[in-house]
Amino acid sequence: MTKHIHGGDVYRYEGCLDFSANCNPLGTPESVRAAAAASLAHISDYPQVGALPLRQAIGKYEGVPAEQVICGNGAAELIFSLCRALKPKKALLPAPTFAEYQQALESVDCPVEFFFLREEEGFALGEDFLNVLSEDLDVVFLCNPNNPVGDLVSRELLLKILERCEEKHIFLVVDECFLDFVREPEKYTLKDELGRSGLFLLKAFTKRYAMAGLRLGYGLCGNTRLLERMERMTQPWNVSMVAQAAGLAALKEEAYVRDGREVVFSETPWLVEELEKLGLKVFPPRACYIFFRGPEDLFARCVEKGILLRDCSNYPGLFPGCFRTAVKDHQSNKKLVEVLGEILGS
Repeated sequence: MTKHIHGGDVYRYEGCLDFSANCNPLGTPESVRAAAAASLAHISDYPQVGALPLRQAIGKYEGVPAEQVICGNGAAELIFSLCRALKPKKALLPAPTFAEYQQALESVDCPVEFFFLREEEGFALGEDFLNVLSEDLDVVFLCNPNNPVGDLVSRELLLKILERCEEKHIFLVVDECFLDFVREPEKYTLKDELGRSGLFLLKAFTKRYAMAGLRLGYGLCGNTRLLERMERMTQPWNVSMVAQAAGLAALKEEAYVRDGREVVFSETPWLVEELEKLGLKVFPPRACYIFFRGPEDLFARCVEKGILLRDCSNYPGLFPGCFRTAVKDHQSNKKLVEVLGEILGS
């Protein structure tokens, strides 16, 4: 990427309704806010190194042993610590995809090759990806569903990629952070493949519980030696006591997660239809965000009217006129459509 830009910059664009970050549309659960506030009673103490109670709770939630769980200051920190632990010499990324993979790889001087996804194929990852998995690669990152374009890779193809990577001694990282907003996520997760030492799964509290500001993510990996190396690459108090307390509270919010998913599932078809009515080219969404094509100046014109979209033109493989919007509650989504109607009809 020519410049590292992220969604959620509500500080620069103060007062805008934020559609640039994709989180649970219900907002942060009250129990999480309360747990975070209560933890401040221990603000004079160091956080628990290793976050064992939280790792145990995550393990129970995910159905994996606690020793296969590692916590981080957001999933992004784990991407960086994983790259430091692996020390790869050559990496492969689909393009477009989440920016931090490239940034983390470049931080350890690892050359990055891109497998460019094609717009005419809906930016979908196909079986031809298998042909570029060669012995000279050390690591491959995949985002499923892919951010920002929203394509969802089938489990069948994921398993073929995993097996090819195993044959070629390539370490595979699969980012499953947005699987929480996919119908039947159990059909796509690779958790049952954690017995393979060359697989790492990324997860986050950020999207599922709308906790972006607290910075809490986790990884799942059956290679416990690798997890130990990652911990040695990270400062010991990387997960604050506030984040640990909030995470423990969040994992109990089962009804909240179900309700947030239902909002996404009910609002997405309506929002897609409205965007298409406005003449925008919309790509099939698979998670809690929608990728579309529009006028190149749409971002700036939306900001003028108090709406913050994600301008995706800085992603490798994308170009001016590419945008991503979150799926929010109906009132917010109606506001987005109204503003877009004013802009596109003028």
